[in-house]
Amino acid sequence: MKIQAFDHIVLTTANLEKCLYFYAGLLGLRAEEKDGRYALYFGAQKINIHRKPAEFLPAAAYPLAGSLDLCFAAEGDAEAAYAELRAKNAPLVSEVVIRHGARGTMKSIYLRDPDGNLVELGFYGK
Repeated sequence: MKIQAFDHIVLTTANLEKCLYFYAGLLGLRAEEKDGRYALYFGAQKINIHRKPAEFLPAAAYPLAGSLDLCFAAEGDAEAAYAELRAKNAPLVSEVVIRHGARGTMKSIYLRDPDGNLVELGFYGK
């Protein structure tokens, strides 16, 4: 067996509307609802959204809203993205900073989603 990539992760939210606005409205992920289940899509990845801990089983042992720290690899210019997010009154935690991701050095912007999850946007190559 050889692990190739993440397929999906699960995010637990206390407020579905605010969650969807943050990830779809602010960050531009595609939101879909099917049979009462919500998911966010970008590239070949998916984030399943649960509205209460262990909404679907099996589940993580301690699923809590606000316990994630995740990083999205983003395209474009980090400084321009920061200016855009600031203009949209995004809940920014940092200015553009240098970090080290899975592919090397990147410029990162940190913000928090409505549940308090730390969301990093990492920009490689610019």
